[in-house]
Amino acid sequence: MKTDTPCREPGCSLSREGPPLELLDKVTGVSCRSVQELSLLFAVSQMLERSFDLTEIVRPLLRRLQDFMGLGRGTITIINRDTGDFLLSEAVGMPRGLRPSAYLELITPQLKRTVDKREPVIVADLVHWAEEFDADPDVIAKLGLDHSVSLLCVPLKIEDTVSGILSIERQRDTQIGWEADLRLLSMIASIIAQAARVRQDAAEQIQSLREENDRLQERIAQDFRPREMIGTSADMRTVYYHIEQVANSITTVLIRGESGTGKELVAKAIFENCDRKNKPFVKFNCAALPDSIIESELFGHEKGAFTGALAMRKGRFEVADGGTIFLDEIGDISPSTQIKLLRVLQEREFERVGSQKTLKTDVRVVAATSRDLEKMMEEGTFREDLYYRLNVFPIYMPPLRVRKCDILLLADHFIEKYTRRQGGKPVRISSAAIDLLMAYHWPGNVRELENCIERAVLLAKGQSIKAHHLPPTLQMKTARESKDTPTLEDAIQALEREMIVDVLKETSSNMAEAARRLGLTERKMGLRVKKYDIDLGRFAKA
Repeated sequence: MKTDTPCREPGCSLSREGPPLELLDKVTGVSCRSVQELSLLFAVSQMLERSFDLTEIVRPLLRRLQDFMGLGRGTITIINRDTGDFLLSEAVGMPRGLRPSAYLELITPQLKRTVDKREPVIVADLVHWAEEFDADPDVIAKLGLDHSVSLLCVPLKIEDTVSGILSIERQRDTQIGWEADLRLLSMIASIIAQAARVRQDAAEQIQSLREENDRLQERIAQDFRPREMIGTSADMRTVYYHIEQVANSITTVLIRGESGTGKELVAKAIFENCDRKNKPFVKFNCAALPDSIIESELFGHEKGAFTGALAMRKGRFEVADGGTIFLDEIGDISPSTQIKLLRVLQEREFERVGSQKTLKTDVRVVAATSRDLEKMMEEGTFREDLYYRLNVFPIYMPPLRVRKCDILLLADHFIEKYTRRQGGKPVRISSAAIDLLMAYHWPGNVRELENCIERAVLLAKGQSIKAHHLPPTLQMKTARESKDTPTLEDAIQALEREMIVDVLKETSSNMAEAARRLGLTERKMGLRVKKYDIDLGRFAKA
């Protein structure tokens, strides 16, 4: 059945199609306004399901209130927790040419009343109140207010805490009154307050997690960084974290990485940060001695055990009792020594060469290797059971080529180290030399970098390190670069530019001083800076 009978409720937007509304009221006992309110609240709940972001919810909500209640303007105002100031979160119905802050200033006294009372506030005649309050007449004129406009302010509160205010302007209707409007607005305000609390709690949790992560990263980068280890790259921060995690345990550690990456520094850092740091720290390179001597070095021997054994000698495991033993290049030991080492790791006992007396040992084992142990196991040259005994807590030292951001830190460290050793002052490194360091692939890793810097410091003789002070291997060109052989003029210009850049760095872009040092006039200096497109701002003091 269809009817053209309009709804009797003011502002009703329900469809006119359906059963007669008079009949609906009599049969269900539900008024048209109640149906509209339920529809509006359902729409609000759907908005919250889609998003907890208030910026996506508030404006559509205010638009629906415009349609439902005929409001002229609506705002959501949030209270700043720190200062107590009001912040306009969203507003609808503002006329052009009027700043939202001007409207906020107009209604702020009523917002404060709402916060103080923690209850809804009604201003029946907004114009009359504004005139008594000596509000700006231009603001009232731009708003187009008259004496029939009322202002309703409802607090957004949870328990007794007010976090904001929902305010609306609408034409006053003496027949209906404010009770129904306040009931609906209070329910909506409660929903918004709950959503704001959930959003705020989530934001605080996220912020707390971010701060905790920042503190952890900072702690890893600084507090956990061992004394002699240099580097701030992500790979090195992971190494520092693993050192900190395993140091105070007695777990066996296997340090993996290419030759020259600093595996011994990791072993030393583990020892210096453990409970056994006041006990012996014994280092042994398994690749430094032949197989016939390694067993005697590790486990010791009795007098007369073999030719040349003139006296009893303690082995490294016996000397390290109660402390830590570092077995470098563990992948180079023979299969027979692997069996005896496995027994020490499993049973914590061994016999000296030439003795049948079993000795107990309490020693923490840290091993290192640059070998591919997995491949050696496949080939049968390294025992699987020993591998799993050693590989309890692996730490991987990254090669220098994957931690480019640490190259300059390491270079500065080695420059300071070797200039101090020679009794001089630390020197700078030129831009051209830096470019070579960053472009090189460093097959020898940190050890190779240290050797290069030591050589460069010697050649520089207290002056800045130039590109030609670095080893020829760093200056070798790739096959692609070799196709374009530079002319003598190109080489001269490259050297000239490098010298100009170095002097500008030393003088903080003081053109006059730089020109004097190079024996040029200021005009010629300016022409060369322009010719080589040198950015003076890079070297100027901040």
